[in-house]
Order: sequence, then C-alpha cells, then structure tokens
Amino acid sequence: MASSSRFYALDALRGLAIALMILVNTPGSWQHVYSPLLHASWNGFTFADIVFPAFLFVVGAAMFYALRHASLTPATVQRIVKRGLLLVAIGILLNWFPFTKPVAELRLPGVLQRIGLCYMLAAPLVLLIKVRYIPLLSIALLVLYWMLLLIFGSGQPFSLAGNAVLKLDMLLFGSNHLYQGFGIAFDPEGLLSTLPAVVSVLVGYYVAAKLVQHSAKAGALWLVKFAAVLFIAAWLCSMFWPVNKALWSGSYVLLSSAILLWILALLVWVSDVLAKRALVQPLITYGTNPLFIYILSWLWAVCLSLIPAGNSNLYQFSFELLTTVLAPKQASLLFAMLHVLWFWWLSRLLYQRNIIIRL
Repeated sequence: MASSSRFYALDALRGLAIALMILVNTPGSWQHVYSPLLHASWNGFTFADIVFPAFLFVVGAAMFYALRHASLTPATVQRIVKRGLLLVAIGILLNWFPFTKPVAELRLPGVLQRIGLCYMLAAPLVLLIKVRYIPLLSIALLVLYWMLLLIFGSGQPFSLAGNAVLKLDMLLFGSNHLYQGFGIAFDPEGLLSTLPAVVSVLVGYYVAAKLVQHSAKAGALWLVKFAAVLFIAAWLCSMFWPVNKALWSGSYVLLSSAILLWILALLVWVSDVLAKRALVQPLITYGTNPLFIYILSWLWAVCLSLIPAGNSNLYQFSFELLTTVLAPKQASLLFAMLHVLWFWWLSRLLYQRNIIIRL
C-alpha cells in the first residue's frame, strides 16, 4: 500500500543535518579536533563530509512536497528565483559579518550561496521532467561536469591547482573573493562544482517522490537497495574520479547519497515502521527551523569571538575553561556538543510555540 503522507523520517534527517552541522562547525578550537570531524584535506571522505550533502538532500526532499502540484509558470519561476537569490544574499552577508572586512576581500561563494543556486537550478528541472527521468538527468549532469573538468582542467584536472573549478572562479571572482583555507585561493563552493551539487538535490527529490509510492516498510527496504546500487556505483566511479568533497566529484555525490539513504532507511524503520516516533522527535524538533538555526549558529559563533574575555575572546575563553578539566580534543568536542544542545533547546522553544521562520 502506498503512503500519501509525509514520512517523519525525512523531517528527522533534516534535524540530524542541522545537529551535525553545528557539531562540525563549532569546535572549541580548530587545532584540537578529532579527525572524523574534519573534512578530508583533498581526496577522501570523513564523517564531516556527509553534512553538506545532507542539507542538499533534504532541500530536494522538501522541494518535492512544495512543488509536487506546481507547474512551471512565470509566477512559480519568480518565486523560485526570489527564494534562491535571498539565500545567496544572506550567505554573502554572513561571510561579511560583522561588516569590518573590505568588500575587495569579501568571500562571495559559500554554503547558503550554493544552496540558493542549487535550488534555482533544480526546481525548474523537476517541474520540466517526469520523476522517472531524474536518474538519467542526474547521470547526464555528472558526466557533463566530469567532461568539463577534463577539458578545461590543466595537468592533473582533479588536483587543487589544476582543476577547472578554480579557473572559472578566478576568472569570474578573482582570488580575493575565494576561500583561502587550502593554502591557495580555492573555493569548495565554487560556481562550476555547483553543477554536481544539483544532483544531490535531485536525489533528495527523487527519493521523496518514490517513498510516497511505498508503505513505510517497503520504502525502507527500497532505500537500502537503492543505496547499495549507489554505493557500488561510487566505488566503480572512484577508480577514475576520486572521492572529493571540495570538487564535489561524481564519486562523492554517489557515496554521500548512498550513506544518506542508509541513514534515512534506519530513520524510516524506527519512526514509520516501528512507530517509535518519540525516538526521533528530538531530531524532528531540530529540523523545524533549519535556515534560522543555521544563520543564528553562524552569528552566535562570530559574536562570541568579538567579545573580549580573558586574554582573548569569549569563544576561546569558554573553550579554555573546559581544558582545565579535559584534554584539548575532549574539551573541543564537548564545546561543540554543548552548542548542539543549546541550539536544540532554541529549536524546541520555537517548535513548542509553533513558530516557523521561512523565506
């Protein structure tokens, strides 16, 4: 029997994405972080590398419920573009906050910018084609991206210095407007690598569309099987296209999607098959205001770093207090976990008052 209602597990996955994002983004010190909570330096995959694909996946899943009865009219396109541009604008403003950095050095790409661009690209696509063609479209986009990397890359097209993502961003934005954390100017949310990131959104849309055609138990089993197919495809793809978050490689898209589907299958089994909804309710609560909590967590961390305390700032001082009783890595992890709990409490406060903040 098919299910016409929304799967609670999708809402729980969104909350899990928010919780993991805060856990990864707010360590007490970046010099004292357990390796699974750090992104892979280039090729490879860590626990932290599942967070951003999870965001894009749940954007796609939410898109299915928002657009399932919509058509590609001028009014719909206007709403899509408006929402996407607002996300891009908010992302740029967050990069600029507290507005002391010169505009000439402002980083233009970023997480919300990529989500906004992916939304503006993926939403019209799902309105133009039938659900059954989404896998073919996704494969086509990944192949197109792979070819662009090979054609326009130089030397080693999947390397930090030789990839086409860097070349396009340097041409359009210049080095001062890109992320500087790789030793050279290179942005992991580059413009060209947004193309395969759209596939992560399409996977979320496709999965949500397929789940409503199944009962909860059949849906969970389908997720496990589909994830296995994607995992095998990721393994085969990685032989010629390394798993790489910074370039959002095809193998990375397939691997992250497979892991997310296995996680979702577990959540479906717990919340929708066993009906143990109380076990996932904290995650559902966490996911009710994802954009607001993301923005608030960013502003919170920046503001703490601006408040003088001790010999540094309140962010660093709070971490150093924990190091008086714990080893630095343990203190850094506890610091991040306390932030996860703090923002869950704020999410619960909004949830209890039925306050939903949307663009």
